[in-house]
Amino acid sequence: MGVSDEALVAGMATGDAQAAAGFVRRFQARVYGLALSIVGVPATAEDVAQEAFVRAWRFAGGYDPRRGAVVPWLLAIARNAAIDVVRMRRDQPYQPEVLVALLGAAEAAGHAQWAADEVADADRIRVALAALSREQATAVVLAIFYGLTAKEIAEREGVPLGTAKTRIRLGMARLREHFEVRDE
Repeated sequence: MGVSDEALVAGMATGDAQAAAGFVRRFQARVYGLALSIVGVPATAEDVAQEAFVRAWRFAGGYDPRRGAVVPWLLAIARNAAIDVVRMRRDQPYQPEVLVALLGAAEAAGHAQWAADEVADADRIRVALAALSREQATAVVLAIFYGLTAKEIAEREGVPLGTAKTRIRLGMARLREHFEVRDE
């Protein structure tokens, strides 16, 4: 049996280049696949994967095996790097259903044992978002799932800041109503 995942991370934390190379070889396909599922462009996914491994190297000293296995830790780093790239894109339109689907794919890739209730929750969110106007759904998804500010959303969508804030507020109010009615 080869070196454990935890041993490779520990080696990276001490600056061991061989441990880092072994770590990259072991996980490059999974990290690239996750990145590609989020960014959708092979060349960009390669850049994201590289950035994810750089971050893993940088944060290896902070990895605590008591908090979870190496794979979810690494895939969370990769997911965050990919989402950072998606946030920076200004030339591609955001479609709420696509963003939620990508987010779901990223989560599923990061957690092989994705629980059935989480899948049901994702379906409930998709149904609730479908009840909103496209503008409100886009604003809510960008704000809640991707962490964009109202200002970033306004710039991205080419609308005044007040309009972006209103879309977020009204969208969230309608989602709240949707879930309160369903949960009664």
